[in-house]
Amino acid sequence: MTDPYIPQKQLSRLQKSVTANRVVVLYGPRRVGKTTLIREYHRRHDPEALLVSGEDIAVREYLESQSLAKLRAFVGRRQTLIIDEAQHVREIGLNLKLLADHVDGLRIIATGSSSFDLAQQAGEPLTGRKVTLLLLPLAQLELQGVETAHETRAQLEMRLVYGSYPEVVLMASSEDREIYLRELIGSYLFRDILQLEGVRHADKLLRLVQLLAFQVGREASLSELGSQLGMSRNTVGRYLDLLEKAYVIYGRVGFSRNLRKEIAKSRRYYFYDNGIRNGLINNFNPLSMRDDAGLLWENYVQAERLKFNLYTGRFAQSYFWRTYDRQEIDLVEERGGELRAAEMKWSARSSARPPKGWRDAYPGSSFRVVDPENYLDFISEPP
Repeated sequence: MTDPYIPQKQLSRLQKSVTANRVVVLYGPRRVGKTTLIREYHRRHDPEALLVSGEDIAVREYLESQSLAKLRAFVGRRQTLIIDEAQHVREIGLNLKLLADHVDGLRIIATGSSSFDLAQQAGEPLTGRKVTLLLLPLAQLELQGVETAHETRAQLEMRLVYGSYPEVVLMASSEDREIYLRELIGSYLFRDILQLEGVRHADKLLRLVQLLAFQVGREASLSELGSQLGMSRNTVGRYLDLLEKAYVIYGRVGFSRNLRKEIAKSRRYYFYDNGIRNGLINNFNPLSMRDDAGLLWENYVQAERLKFNLYTGRFAQSYFWRTYDRQEIDLVEERGGELRAAEMKWSARSSARPPKGWRDAYPGSSFRVVDPENYLDFISEPP
């Protein structure tokens, strides 16, 4: 991999989304490349744009003013305003609304970590005026542009253990990757959540995600988690919701067409990145020394499929499926009235037949096993 810039799929989406008197809001976890993306957009597509950072106190003086005169003076004759780290600007949503409504032809891009969403600064004021894009750790869909198929397969174990944050992918040594991921977890992962009023138990928040890390792909019982943590069921539910909004984890509900045997109300949780999951439990051992390779495989494929659907515009509803007599399928996608089911298996010799209960209930659906021999067809596009 010789080029330090890995082409990001959201760059073309960003270019298409930028229009006059609209705000494009780019969300995502910290350190996934939001700043890199807007700089690349600026360099390639709009070099005359005004590119500023919300961390700059002089910039904030203008952007927090709620004064149309000061906002107009700040933008000047520029046709595009790009604000990086916009979550640092107080009342950013209201000020962007003033710009979008009153500066004719102005195009606006704003990036923010999850706190931008959690604090709801850009929510209600920009209703009907914004387009939202989500950026996640690098997808195999993006990496295939700078890797050969042979290189990709050679990197599979590294991706399962260390994940796909851009800097992790570009690092040459496992020692550097471990140091980076520990720093990321220690300094950034929970910052947005802990800044919110009412979240006072950092130790319990950490313990909660560690418990989730050990039960990836299994139903999470809020009552059981609360009992282990000494927290109420409602508090656990609130913390899980915040962890989802901070893009640490994401949840899936059970699929059901109201058949009595199907489990529909429970929820499973996955991590957006394997490296974050492994860092939380302090285990970067190679696969030959682990007993959770199957769990790592399922988490990796689920996250890659999520990014593949997101970046290619395949708007599928995603679920798991399980019955009370323990028949189950890892992933069910519902798109365009069709059902597609997939089971993630670390062993390439697994059966390719769905459970009998699924075949009987949904005979028109498709089914496949995703294993290390065929996974690239499931998470990337043909070369």
